[in-house]
Amino acid sequence: MSDDNPDLSTPTSRTLAGRSVTSNVEISPEVVFGLLGTSDVNLRTLEQLLPADIHVRGNQVTLTGVPADVAASERVIAELVDLVGRGTPLTPDLVRHSVSMLSEGSAESPADVLSLDILSRRGKTIRPKTLNQKKYVDAIDNNTIVFGLGPAGTGKTYLAMAKAVQALQSKSVNRIILTRPAVEAGERLGFLPGTLSEKIDPYLRPLYDALHDMMDPESIPKLMAAGVIEVAPLAYMRGRAQPLSTRVLTAAGFRPIGELQVGDSVIGSDGTPTEVLGVYPQGFKDIVRVTTQDGASTLCSTDHLWSVYTRSDRRRGKGPRVLAAKEMIGNLRAAHHHRFELPLVTAPVSLDAQPVPFDPYALGLMLGDGCMSGVTTPAFTTKDPELVDALVDAVPGIRARQRTEIDYVLNRIATPGEVITIENPVTGAMRALGLWGTKSPTKFVPRQYLLNSAAVRLAVLQGLLDTDGGPVGQAGRTCRVQYTTVSDRLRDDVMFLVQSLGGIVTMRTRVAEGRNPGKARGREVSHRHDAHVLDIRLPAEVAPFRLGRKAARYSADGFKEPKRYIESIESEGTEEAVCIKVAADDSLYVTEDFLLTHNTLNDAFIILDEAQNTTGEQMKMFLTRLGFGSKVVVTGDTTQVDLPGGAQSGLSAATRILDGIDDIHFSHLTSADVVRHRLVADIVDAYGRAEDNERGGRLRDADRLPGNRAARRASTHGRRS
Repeated sequence: MSDDNPDLSTPTSRTLAGRSVTSNVEISPEVVFGLLGTSDVNLRTLEQLLPADIHVRGNQVTLTGVPADVAASERVIAELVDLVGRGTPLTPDLVRHSVSMLSEGSAESPADVLSLDILSRRGKTIRPKTLNQKKYVDAIDNNTIVFGLGPAGTGKTYLAMAKAVQALQSKSVNRIILTRPAVEAGERLGFLPGTLSEKIDPYLRPLYDALHDMMDPESIPKLMAAGVIEVAPLAYMRGRAQPLSTRVLTAAGFRPIGELQVGDSVIGSDGTPTEVLGVYPQGFKDIVRVTTQDGASTLCSTDHLWSVYTRSDRRRGKGPRVLAAKEMIGNLRAAHHHRFELPLVTAPVSLDAQPVPFDPYALGLMLGDGCMSGVTTPAFTTKDPELVDALVDAVPGIRARQRTEIDYVLNRIATPGEVITIENPVTGAMRALGLWGTKSPTKFVPRQYLLNSAAVRLAVLQGLLDTDGGPVGQAGRTCRVQYTTVSDRLRDDVMFLVQSLGGIVTMRTRVAEGRNPGKARGREVSHRHDAHVLDIRLPAEVAPFRLGRKAARYSADGFKEPKRYIESIESEGTEEAVCIKVAADDSLYVTEDFLLTHNTLNDAFIILDEAQNTTGEQMKMFLTRLGFGSKVVVTGDTTQVDLPGGAQSGLSAATRILDGIDDIHFSHLTSADVVRHRLVADIVDAYGRAEDNERGGRLRDADRLPGNRAARRASTHGRRS
């Protein structure tokens, strides 16, 4: 027995008789039955395929033939013995594949190729059965995008599905997405009878069948209901979108998503601009409104993706998971807690800086406690002299003349001989900003201050909070910030400022009607306007106050980081929608109320089957939806295109356009890799020969045309000259 291979001994004799030799190979008794097969079925296959004559007596195999044939047959026997020794059940198909692999002169060992287990279930093991299949499986492991090209029956989709299930079970991905174009229905499934499931099931049945081979059938409906496995036609898979009118934040402010174009920039989760890489119209989609506990909301399709955390994710230090809106419906609570937490912008949003005519902190003070009614000299009312000093310091050319304990008139500092009609600096600035003549119900933050640098926005907010806001603490609880205004517009502006700095705002309204009157200098004063009360949470690095007493109180009680949770997801009917792809690493962008959302597929194993029936635009849409931590396998046969009107296959275009790009691999399978009935390979080859003959016949017929013969003679004459 050989030390290198305990199951296979070296030949015991090799006798030269002319050009014929004989080799006797002794096989381990434990391996003989597995090698020969039930009723010697494997032996009969070997007799047909081996170049040398084979004879078996007991556990001794005798090979006879010319030296090269005997040597080749010895290697086949050695590889098959190795396969059986590794516990791989030997079948006639495996014998054929092993002989084919060795006859092609491959350096790969059939035992190494054919014993690679991908998935096992109920005694059935899925493994590659040819060298090309092994290379295909290895390519899936080593590349982000793999194209599996070849005829039917070569295991392209089945092996990809096995790798997807393996990745899900090993937690390499958190979802599987299986899709294929329903070309036979022209992607117009509405013309087919029956429910949506009845319409699409015939086109997805091969994917369902493969899935049932690899997983417990009882678990598949649960995983599909939870969104862990998604099976859908390509036309439905792409519908992660928002209505055309939904606003998306850019460096110049909010814009409708329907107006965005490739090359534009939107704001990402880090507060900085990120480029729009793709814009994909989606037609009319079922739309829902996603609302958070602080009242923020936006519209999206039911398939739109959200990056969310759960309480267990936070406890374990895990990153966010990506779920579609429809996956969260009816599952928004865990006991008494919100189940899904949304991320917030990690830094104040970066908007285009622009010059302003008035100090931003002073503007906040004037909006809070200033009088700009237009009938008198501007005034300021406060019981904090610290704020009066800050206002005077921030606005050159004014002084504060105190009239009462809390009332100050803001006069222009005049010099002797100066023209008395020179405008008060405060009055001039308020006129320029459109604020002169406004009263408490009509005040607002001018647009050039809202859409400005983070420093400007924070200064305005600090001025507002130092006047009409303050810290609110409760025993044993963290401190929050509260702000009150009777101006609807100023309410919205303050919410914008807070959210743009990474905070959250919860708003409630105290209606004027029915409220008990207040007191002013001993007399009753009725409430004329509804009062909007904003409860504010800001990140730790954002200081809401400059006023000393308020800042001290805020710091003493401690504060709580802002959190945002999904409160409800409710249907809003049907609207025309569009989806975008952005360049940000996490694929997130800021939409309405500074909610973070995205459209790409992160941490997913995605299989596009029958890809030869995609158009070029569909293929581009599909590939550009790739997210981080994901794998994509595209399978198809470019000789079986069913697109109407002779349209070019998106798969054919992709093989031409993407060839040579790093991390994209093209695996080519042939009729030799067919693992169905052996006749399938013969049929594929026969059709291939017929197509070659037909192509050659067309060329010969074209060559016989008079014009073509004359052109050929002219070309030949030119070469001779």
